[in-house]
Amino acid sequence: MKSEELKQLALNYHAGKHPGKISVQSTKECATGEDLSLAYTPGVAHPCMEIKNSPEDVWKYTSKGNMVAVVSDGTAVLGLGNIGPEAGLPVMEGKAVLFKHFADIDAVPLCLTKVFNENGKTDADKLIQAVETLEPAFGGINLEDIASPACFKVERELKKRMGIPVFHDDQHGTAIISLAAIINGLKFLGKKIEDCRFVVNGAGAAGLACSRFYLTGGAKLENMILCDINGVLHTGRNDLSEEQKMFAKDTPMRTLAEAMKGADIFLGFSAPNCVTADMVRSMNPGAIVFAMANPTPEIFPDVAMEAGAALAGTGRSDFPNQINNVLGFPGVFRGALDVRAADINEEMKLAASEALAELAAMEIPEDVKQILKKAYPADAEKGTFDGPAGIRMDMVIPKPFDPRVVPHVARKVAEAAIRTGVAKLPIADLDAYEAGVAARLKNR
Repeated sequence: MKSEELKQLALNYHAGKHPGKISVQSTKECATGEDLSLAYTPGVAHPCMEIKNSPEDVWKYTSKGNMVAVVSDGTAVLGLGNIGPEAGLPVMEGKAVLFKHFADIDAVPLCLTKVFNENGKTDADKLIQAVETLEPAFGGINLEDIASPACFKVERELKKRMGIPVFHDDQHGTAIISLAAIINGLKFLGKKIEDCRFVVNGAGAAGLACSRFYLTGGAKLENMILCDINGVLHTGRNDLSEEQKMFAKDTPMRTLAEAMKGADIFLGFSAPNCVTADMVRSMNPGAIVFAMANPTPEIFPDVAMEAGAALAGTGRSDFPNQINNVLGFPGVFRGALDVRAADINEEMKLAASEALAELAAMEIPEDVKQILKKAYPADAEKGTFDGPAGIRMDMVIPKPFDPRVVPHVARKVAEAAIRTGVAKLPIADLDAYEAGVAARLKNR
């Protein structure tokens, strides 16, 4: 599709009789005078007083338990940069659509202003003060498109101050999905994550968070080289942030090309076309290349594969192995909300990765196969969804429209929350819970 055609279609999609993509729909009848007296005065006073006397009843009498705030200041929107909260609103509305469609979670986009310093950058303290006031109305906070380095402090402090889950999807969503792909890729290739040498290009919010999470998944810090626009993060540099210093190495390597020699896994969160076929050829046999810059990746997957990569993926939907955050956050929040988790911790994120890796290796039931064939006709024609259980190198992670994704991720996340003591509503039968989530999403 040509760019001008796409532009017009997108503008038409967002405009029209009802501008935007979301609306508010009542979950209770309000058709009679009696309904009105229950929904508002005088009847509403009774749940108000129940909550006043027992604050935990807010989960019983309000929508809080299924409500997430999608919070942004518009300083790092997709590939558009610092475009401001108003211009970022369509993205946050889109995130709310995905929450509802994939996980039946109600989400409200909140694009905040007056949280900037004199240079127009995020003032972390102002944003923290604004977001922490939202806790009475929401069961979780999804932070979105907040520029680094402020995003690190914002999430860290909010997790300390709030009693509900706080999750910066730009950091952790990509980390969860990409680790799932790495888990299955390494299984197929017969490698161990602790033996693999990683090169990560891009040392902003996504690159740093993913690198930390790969350590949670078993990677070794000594085997990890990070690069940014100025080259390798090494101990001789004096321009590194506190978050970056953790990954600085005492090494003679200075360029991305030097770092990629002998690497097993390349992950890109950086800029288009910055990786060449020769760089991929210099990697170890059985190399994994996930080039996730959007819309133009660091190297296109077909070029990487021709250069010798054993597995390739991007953030795009028109190539195999799309690293798409929608595989993560809906199921993560579904599971966290359903056990009323106070946090989304490392164990819950790791459980989400393992759930996606498990699911991608399962045999695809016939009813699911029909859904996938309708959603992805080109993949169906290639036979991607056929065959027995096992890891497919053209689908090391599931497809977003696989209806099993959210129930399975939610189940594993809920289980991890219970195991680590952050769940307030334990679930006795997790098999029944997973089936219940699947039925909820199918029948809504």
